[in-house]
Amino acid sequence: MFTPDQIRRYSRHLLLPEVGAEGQQKLLDGKVLLVGAGGLGSPAAYYLAAAGVGTIGLIDHDVVEDSNLQRQILHNTERIGVPKVDSARKTLTELNPDVTVYTHDTVLSSDNALDIMADYDIVLNGCDNFPTRYLVNDACVMLRKPMVDGSVLKFEGMVSVFMPEKGCYRCMYPSPPPPELAPSCAEAGVLGVVPGVIGVLQATETVKLLLGIGDSLESRLLTWDALEMEFITYKTSPKEDCPVCGERPSVTKLIDYEEFCGLPAPKKEDLTTVVSTK
Repeated sequence: MFTPDQIRRYSRHLLLPEVGAEGQQKLLDGKVLLVGAGGLGSPAAYYLAAAGVGTIGLIDHDVVEDSNLQRQILHNTERIGVPKVDSARKTLTELNPDVTVYTHDTVLSSDNALDIMADYDIVLNGCDNFPTRYLVNDACVMLRKPMVDGSVLKFEGMVSVFMPEKGCYRCMYPSPPPPELAPSCAEAGVLGVVPGVIGVLQATETVKLLLGIGDSLESRLLTWDALEMEFITYKTSPKEDCPVCGERPSVTKLIDYEEFCGLPAPKKEDLTTVVSTK
């Protein structure tokens, strides 16, 4: 089943009764899409590749900037100006040649989200804005895909898991906060290690889902305060009147998420799609 190189590489997994050869094969057969190759996507992708998740998709339309390097560990100084997905692919394939990395150098939008996400088993959401967060949630509900969600700001982070027909992000947050009350990390800052911790927690939940082991964060929201070094878990529940996953959904197709979040529409040149590549 495994080559001698793979037996050595995954030996610590093979020793675990909860993983073993069968579980490692599940990881090699797994397909995970990461939305964002930045602060959360970097540590998550690193550990998923190290674990032997066989197919990793990366969607991001930005290039590497020096301000990214304080936290986005997939990239380095030599790659400033390089598309993040290309930089990430190089790092991940050098780490583990078993992994096939597909890159989507594009803005995720209502026009392409369903097509891009359809081929993956799990979506790991590491985006840094509310329009994309609601877009990814709604697309996952419509495609019946599990979503492992994470977010960070300043010294805090949150992680949750949303499974098909068991609630979604909109059940927790039916509408986004006003833009002036929801600054981004670029506006408010973030301690560099915070997305590292949250991204690794997202990777952990993703591996557990692929293996079918343990208790996931489904129906729970895990928060972390780095200054207080305090983890708190809150119970969540699906809402019958949720406009996307409720009993009578009113949102049955992807919408204009910039308008929904009270933001201006993106410029046409920002929506240019680059063909996905290995």
